[in-house]
Amino acid sequence: MTRRRNPAPASAADLLGTLQQLTARARREVELHQARVELAEALQRTMLPGALPSVPGLQTAARYQPTHLGLDIGGDWYDGFALPDGALGFAIGDVQGHDVEAAAVMGQIRLAMRAIAGSTSDPGEVMRRTNDLMMSVTAPLFATCTFLRVDPATHELHSARAGHVASVWATVDGRSGIVESPGGLPLGIQSGEVYPVTRRSLDVPGAIVLLTDGLVEGPSLDLDEGLEGIRRLVSAHVTASAEELAQTVLGAADMTGHEDDVAFLVLRHGGVPAG
Repeated sequence: MTRRRNPAPASAADLLGTLQQLTARARREVELHQARVELAEALQRTMLPGALPSVPGLQTAARYQPTHLGLDIGGDWYDGFALPDGALGFAIGDVQGHDVEAAAVMGQIRLAMRAIAGSTSDPGEVMRRTNDLMMSVTAPLFATCTFLRVDPATHELHSARAGHVASVWATVDGRSGIVESPGGLPLGIQSGEVYPVTRRSLDVPGAIVLLTDGLVEGPSLDLDEGLEGIRRLVSAHVTASAEELAQTVLGAADMTGHEDDVAFLVLRHGGVPAG
């Protein structure tokens, strides 16, 4: 019978060399990931609008914030722009995934919606054409979105929703709610999708908050609880300016555990509050 020899134990020098190789490899991977995160965040912030439109009787404010850990970045966006007929268009959306690719798709959707909204006054049609455009170029990711059209002359708001999280509203007379309006599938899933339009009159001063799910959903908070919390918060601070309300709402992101990036828009309608 032959005896098998146990392999010779590794020397301290061998173990140290292996440890150095593994450490160098881990450092390279961390640096590569950090570079991708920084690129995604740079793309994200570059593609977001530098300023939002506002007119007498309508204040606007918005915020974007990456996660505390800085890992899930790219894909959440907001936008606001003037339309040729004097109305204003506003959008909030969330592209599947968090990376440079998601940030790039977000930029494409944002530019497409701007161009399409300039040629039609129907938010449902804006959403339908944007969806069909995404399908025609075989975009690798899908996106949820809400698009609003606000007419300052008539105080009317028309909106369409593509699989996106509900928005929140409150008025100074004590009413408030969560808008679960009918909608279609997220953008980029199915050609020919139809997006119903919801109409609302802004006849009482108040505020509307459009948001992404990072603000209201996380490991420590489910979606319904998060939306209800934002509803109460907006109702309690509905007389604040748009900027003040946006800063207050941003503080609510910590309640979710904040593992996703956050984007939201605040529309404060009915004039500037006294003081």
